[in-house]
Amino acid sequence: MSLSAAIVAGEPSGDLLAARMLRGLKAHDPETRAMGIGGPAMRRAGFEAWHPMDALSVFGYVDALRQAPRLIRTWRDTRRRTLAWRPDVFVGVDAPDFNLRLEEKLRAAGIPTVHFVGPSIWAWRFERIHQIRRAVSHMLVLFPFEVDLYREQGVPVTYVGHPLAELIPVHPDRAAARARLGLEPGRKVLALMPGSRESEIRLLAPRFLQAAQMLQRQAPDLQVIVPVVNAQRRAQFEAVLARHPVPGCLILSAPPEAGPDTQARADGLDTAEWPVAWHAMEAADAVLVASGTATLEAALFKRPLVISYVITPWMRRIMAWKSGQDAPSLPWIGLPNILEREFVVPELLQEAATPQALAEHVWAALTDTVLAERIARRFTALHETLSRDTPGLAARAILEVSHGRAA
Repeated sequence: MSLSAAIVAGEPSGDLLAARMLRGLKAHDPETRAMGIGGPAMRRAGFEAWHPMDALSVFGYVDALRQAPRLIRTWRDTRRRTLAWRPDVFVGVDAPDFNLRLEEKLRAAGIPTVHFVGPSIWAWRFERIHQIRRAVSHMLVLFPFEVDLYREQGVPVTYVGHPLAELIPVHPDRAAARARLGLEPGRKVLALMPGSRESEIRLLAPRFLQAAQMLQRQAPDLQVIVPVVNAQRRAQFEAVLARHPVPGCLILSAPPEAGPDTQARADGLDTAEWPVAWHAMEAADAVLVASGTATLEAALFKRPLVISYVITPWMRRIMAWKSGQDAPSLPWIGLPNILEREFVVPELLQEAATPQALAEHVWAALTDTVLAERIARRFTALHETLSRDTPGLAARAILEVSHGRAA
C-alpha cells in the first residue's frame, strides 16, 4: 500500500525543503500521495495543495494579528481535512506556530507526526519543548548540536544535515560570479544584505550604507552590491540610498540572465536556479549581513562576514515577554557562530551597530588576507559537517514513523 502524507510548509525555504523531502519519499515509494499546504516547488514534486503556501505568510507580530482570522480558518480547514483523510503521517515543515498546534491535535487523534526543522528553542522560547513533546512523534533537525538537546528532553530526533550545504558549492568561484554580474575583476566587492523585511531595511540599511560611505573614503574603488528580494524591498532600499548615497552601488533584484557563465556546477545547485543573494555572496570579498539564514549562506560561500541586527524598543519588550527563556541560552545570534560555538565572525547588535563600528569590522574582513583564509578553512569544515543526504535521511525517518504508526 502506498504512503499517504499530509504536509504543511509555510514559506519559500520550507517549500524547497519539503519538495526535496517529497522527492526522497517518492524515490522509496513512487506512489506516495501528498496533500496539504505548499508552494510551487512542492507542486512540481507531485504535491496536491489544499491551500497555497502564501496562506501562512505573515511578516512580524502586527501582520500576524491582522491576518489572524484567515490563519485560523486555514488551520481549522487543514485539521479537518487531515483528520478526515487520516494519512499515514503528517509532516510539518518549519512554521512552528502553525504546525505545532496542528501536530498536537493530530497526534492526539492517532496520526504520527514529524516536524522538519527544529524550532530554535536553543535561542529563545525554550518553554516550547513541553508542546513539542506532546505534538511531535519525531523531530528532524538541521544542525548536529540539536540532537542532544532534543534527546535530553525525550523527543525522538534525527539529524538530516542542512540542505543549503548540498545546494551551495563547496568551492565558490568568485571570478565567475563577477563575470555573471558584470563586475570589474580587480576591485574589492562588498555585499550589503540588510534583510528582507520592511523593518530590517528601515533599521539596518541606513547604518549599512553609512558604513559603506566610510569604507569608500578609505578605498574609493570599493564596489558595493546589494541583493533585494522583490520590487517592494528594492523601492524601499532605493529611498534609503537616496538619503545615504554610495557611489556606484549596484542593486540586484533578479538573478543574471542565463549565459555562458551561468552553468551547471560540479557541486551544488545550477547557478541558473540560484537566488539573487547567492550571486552577490559568491562575488563578494566580504559580506555585511542581517542576522538570519543569510549568515549561514555567507559562511557556506566561505566569505568573511560581519553580522548585525537592530530591533525597536517595542519589539524588544515583546521578545523579552515571549522568550520565557530559562534554558538553554546562547551568547551568539549568528548561525555560523552558533554552529562553531564561538565568535568566529563579529556580531554587532543594537547600540553597538554604529556605522563606525560596522565599517571597522568590515574593513578587516575586506583587507586581512590571513583572516579571510582562516575563516575559509573553518567554513569549509562546517560545510562538510552540514552536508548530508538530507532528502534520503528525512524520507527514511518519515517512513519509519509512518510504518510504525508511532503516534
